[in-house]
Amino acid sequence: MQIEQKLTSGIIAAVKALYGQDVTGNMIQLGTTKKEFEGHLTLVVFPFLKMSRKRPEDTAQEIGQYLVESMPEVVARFNVIKGFLNMVIADPCWLSLLDEIKADARWGLKAATPESPLVMIEYSSPNTNKPLHLGHVRNNLLGWALAQVMEANGWRVVKTNIVNDRGIHICKSMLAWLKWGDGATPESTGKKGDHLIGDYYVAFDKHYRAEVKELTDRFVGEGMTEEDAKERAEKESPLMQEARAMLVKWEENDPEVRALWKRMNAWVYAGFDQTYKALGVAFDKIYYESQTYLEGKEKVMEGLEKGFFYRRADGSVWADLTKEGLDEKLLLRADGTSVYMTQDIGTAKLRFQDFPIDKMIYVVGNEQNYHFQVLSILLDKLGFKWGKDLVHFSYGMVELPNGKMKSREGTVVDADELIEKMIDEARTMSQDKVNKLEGISDAEAREIARIVGLGALKYFILKVDARKNMLFNPEESIDFNGNTGPFIQYTYARIRSILRKQAPSALPLHGEEGLLSEKEITLIQRLAAFGLSVAQAGADYNVSVIANYCYDLAKEFNGFYHDFQILKESDDSKRAVRLAICESVAKVLRLGMSLLGIEMPERM
Repeated sequence: MQIEQKLTSGIIAAVKALYGQDVTGNMIQLGTTKKEFEGHLTLVVFPFLKMSRKRPEDTAQEIGQYLVESMPEVVARFNVIKGFLNMVIADPCWLSLLDEIKADARWGLKAATPESPLVMIEYSSPNTNKPLHLGHVRNNLLGWALAQVMEANGWRVVKTNIVNDRGIHICKSMLAWLKWGDGATPESTGKKGDHLIGDYYVAFDKHYRAEVKELTDRFVGEGMTEEDAKERAEKESPLMQEARAMLVKWEENDPEVRALWKRMNAWVYAGFDQTYKALGVAFDKIYYESQTYLEGKEKVMEGLEKGFFYRRADGSVWADLTKEGLDEKLLLRADGTSVYMTQDIGTAKLRFQDFPIDKMIYVVGNEQNYHFQVLSILLDKLGFKWGKDLVHFSYGMVELPNGKMKSREGTVVDADELIEKMIDEARTMSQDKVNKLEGISDAEAREIARIVGLGALKYFILKVDARKNMLFNPEESIDFNGNTGPFIQYTYARIRSILRKQAPSALPLHGEEGLLSEKEITLIQRLAAFGLSVAQAGADYNVSVIANYCYDLAKEFNGFYHDFQILKESDDSKRAVRLAICESVAKVLRLGMSLLGIEMPERM
């Protein structure tokens, strides 16, 4: 039982015995004692003054005296500062708690049951016209970590992906391949399929820009203003008109266009799967917008019949959200083609049919805040019970030292190249350390570099509050000092090295008052608080809470390791406690980092 729970029971008994009053647990305010005072936990006594009819200092004194006398195995001594009762927790109580932490393989984590509520988490959401980039990396890592955190809070979780496999951007890549691809395939070029198709998306944009410039210059020469000329050029661009015509053919199920689309998408999916595997993320169910947009059209038409939406003279269908303080939103274009909103409505319908969802979380960048505000209202109007309460896990953009990324210009940080770079950096940075390990094979050295490189990447991204924009610096992320993944991994590997030399005893810990140092008690307190961090991360949808908990725990352990002997400690009781602390810190670091999708190396 946690110390706070024992104290709460004792305080309830104290108030009853001293003042004849029954109180509930929620009246008892316990917190960590401030560093300037002696003690570990502090009780605020002001809620009990009406019962005691005494000064705060006297009330605190009486409760403290009662606790010391009635439960000396929990409260060793106390002091009173005004209305605050500072309690020094007895060493046997800390030892009992450490035994509890050591014995529980899933300390701090809850387990889902068949009756647990079900949350669906959507993340990744790639387009099939380009490979995954650094922005997708942040999205995937956040989505995967959030899923692990929700599971650790006792939710059943369905991890889902919606692939944007249709639309004008897909047609741009297809058209460019037909015009300039010369039959190229992943096999003939040796390129991953998603990279190959991304090249043609960039090629389309290059030719389109050149075409627009040529037309703009011609129209300016005919007397038009620069602005009007460019607008007309974009509208009349033969290349763009061909792409739009291809999209209409696709929606009309043209067999030739559909066959090419399936072939090229298959190349892309094979490429995506390699990247997902390298990142260590996966999905329980993948939806495709090519399958959901028709469902969305159906729901929009249903909403039109019920008067939720209206049709304009040109045939387009709109939702009027001015009463909700928003504007009017296009749902179907005049030519009958869908927009993203329509597709999201269709996807929601299919998901609701497939799973008894209690909560829906969309992991999507903050540039889509308005989109999800609108989607929530529309889903609610259309009768989805979770529509009003959907959660948009809105995260900031990842920027680079040299500015933002633009995929159509080919200036993105490619996910595959980034993963490879991080592993190479780890291999270079850890070369000296790895060489010092006896009997390590090249394969083991490569595996350590993979774990450390990916750990550096994941931790650097996940330690930042997701709502904030972030600047990604690969060199800074791989540092073995400071708030980084490798620092925490190295701490873990150091502990595992200690435990290989001497394993902790399975016997319960014991010792007299005075056995434990304050550093050891602080570590036990921090270990005990892991479950609270997991709960907070789940309640706030903030996985950075876990990252920063792990860093604080690793930093605290390193201070302890620097100041105290472990294996060379001559006192058997002290050595047993320190080995138990080592084992528990290693376990909690592994559990915490696992929630972030980060592996821990046994050696570094």
